[in-house]
Amino acid sequence: MKNSRIGIALFLIYFLFAMLLNSVGTVILQVINSFDVSKSDASILEAFKDLSIAAASFLGAAFLPRLGYKKSILIALGLMFFACIAMPLWPGFMCTRLFFMCCGISFSLIKVSIYSTIGLITKGAQEHAQFMNMLEGIFMLGVLSGYWVFSYFIDSADMTSRHWLQVYWVLACLCAAAFALLATTPLDESAARPDGRIAGTSESKGFSLMWILTRKSLVYLFLIAAFLSVLVEQGITSWLPTFNNEIMKLPLSLSVQMTSILAASSAIGRMGFSLLLKKVHWLTMLSACLCLMAGLIFLTLPLTHALHTEAVTGWGNAPLAAFIFPLIGIFMAPIYPVINSLILSALPTYQHAAMTGLIVIFSALGGTTGSLITGLVFAHFSGQTAFYLTLIPLGIMVPSLFLFRRALDAQSEVEQVSLGTA
Repeated sequence: MKNSRIGIALFLIYFLFAMLLNSVGTVILQVINSFDVSKSDASILEAFKDLSIAAASFLGAAFLPRLGYKKSILIALGLMFFACIAMPLWPGFMCTRLFFMCCGISFSLIKVSIYSTIGLITKGAQEHAQFMNMLEGIFMLGVLSGYWVFSYFIDSADMTSRHWLQVYWVLACLCAAAFALLATTPLDESAARPDGRIAGTSESKGFSLMWILTRKSLVYLFLIAAFLSVLVEQGITSWLPTFNNEIMKLPLSLSVQMTSILAASSAIGRMGFSLLLKKVHWLTMLSACLCLMAGLIFLTLPLTHALHTEAVTGWGNAPLAAFIFPLIGIFMAPIYPVINSLILSALPTYQHAAMTGLIVIFSALGGTTGSLITGLVFAHFSGQTAFYLTLIPLGIMVPSLFLFRRALDAQSEVEQVSLGTA
């Protein structure tokens, strides 16, 4: 890699934002109890997060190359510092919604900037894919850490307690530390422009570039797969703490702690499958992952219908299903980073910001859709029914990945012909 120091900085910042962004599942559980909010209303937190990600990413893909990726990340860190401080000072559901709106805006700046920077600091498609998988693995480690940090501040004895809001002082300090780290880390962004300059490309050209990309069959097939992948991932991740509490009958803090199994298995999956990519074709690997996810759903959810009535007091007497179901993260984890790396590696570097904007927009829409559908079905039917519904997008993803591979192969053939005639 060209610059190991900036790579380390990106890992640490992505780790922090994993804790912030994926706290939505824990916060949904807490606002239901602390602020007396219904499940349907609580599910809107995902929309505040994801729709703000989509809106900000649409603008960010055009403006960020002109502003600069490093400056954009610093702005995001500064915004989240003040958002974290606001949570314990002005507790309430309205402040929580605004917090996740800020979180979404900041993460859109972070993700577009970091994804675009990867192309600047890596050489070749293989190094790009490995860095992408490692980055997403670090993200899942951040998610894992977040569950434990939040659970430390949750008072299981008093479900209405607001002591959990004190965690945001810790997160505010981490934002300040990350800001200081990046501010002292150099980054050469000259290659982000087709003419080699940081400034000079108009915002209108950035928007038109996004539009042009959506007209490519390769791109819209990718966007379908990305949308469905995040729909499943966020539907499960956002509602697993509530599922643990209401269906598995786990105490509040334990419900959050055991959700960390999902994050840990996802981290293992992303890092482990990044090594497997060297020996197994990506389509074979992802198809197997989708089948194994479906199999785990069919195996585990029936176990949640006949749970013992003994009060769960800790990890030792938690239901077996609470340990098995989160292992779905192992097979869910590699899908999103692998297809992201494939599409970015297939495009020239100066198009990465526009493509990343599309990635973040459709990922945000998928996350919102998944969380809202899961929350509504959970509220009106059951948690089991809500998770069974994830089998539908899993089934659609299989043919979409095959079509995506065909489009990638077709583009590769065109590029080889062009090089041969040049």
